[in-house]
Amino acid sequence: MPVATLSLDYTAIKQRQQAIWSAGDYAMIGTTLQIVGERLCEALDMCAGSNVLDVAAGNGNATLAAARRFARVTSTDYVGSHLERGRERAAAERLSVSFQEADAEALPFADGSFDIALSTFGVMFTPNQEKAAAELVRVVRKGGKIGLANWTPDGFIGQILKMVGRYAPPPAGLKPPTLWGTAARLGELFEGHEINASLQTFTFRYESPEHWLEVFRNYYGPTNRAFAALDAEKAAALEADILDLLEKSNWGRSGTLIVPGEYLEVVITRT
Repeated sequence: MPVATLSLDYTAIKQRQQAIWSAGDYAMIGTTLQIVGERLCEALDMCAGSNVLDVAAGNGNATLAAARRFARVTSTDYVGSHLERGRERAAAERLSVSFQEADAEALPFADGSFDIALSTFGVMFTPNQEKAAAELVRVVRKGGKIGLANWTPDGFIGQILKMVGRYAPPPAGLKPPTLWGTAARLGELFEGHEINASLQTFTFRYESPEHWLEVFRNYYGPTNRAFAALDAEKAAALEADILDLLEKSNWGRSGTLIVPGEYLEVVITRT
């Protein structure tokens, strides 16, 4: 007998996700991740004058990294407040960047409009992974590149997302975003294109495990909304689980927190 497939309401899921990512203040987290955008632009060997699209840009880490290399950058996200933070940062550095609200699964740009498309910990969270990947390919010219930074399933953030998912389950049938952090899934999403990927580490540096939890509980959409949706008993249990993981993962001394966060750095050449 054929296996029944679960029909997903991607529109409803996307609306829910947009509300999650609008919660808190992602810029408080995003600014700490700036080095990832810089590394990705170097991995892409980005040239001045390149037409670059940053997809699900958040507060603009990859956007700013590309603009500092004198690329012509269009920064997009479906949360307007994220783009506003990116706009403020670009203005402070006197960088010329175009900002535009856009859905990563339906980019409002013509085929082959860009030399490079970027996304750092952004496009991996789209509900329809196949559609998002197809859009990245579509808007990049032949011979152009797609640069991604994606959390891995077994790295620190991958473990945090799994943990949060046990307390606040995602819609049934939705593929985990951390699949974007695996070579196998990338091979499916970008079949026929040249893929080069390498494991990298971003190091979280906070005052203490409690400080990390406070920042992520207040400002990071997924953890912010998960805690808000739980009763006091379950919220306390989630807090205890996160602190336990932080303690086990901590390389720091004298009470400070130093936690390595594994991610996959990806450079795809469109054939």
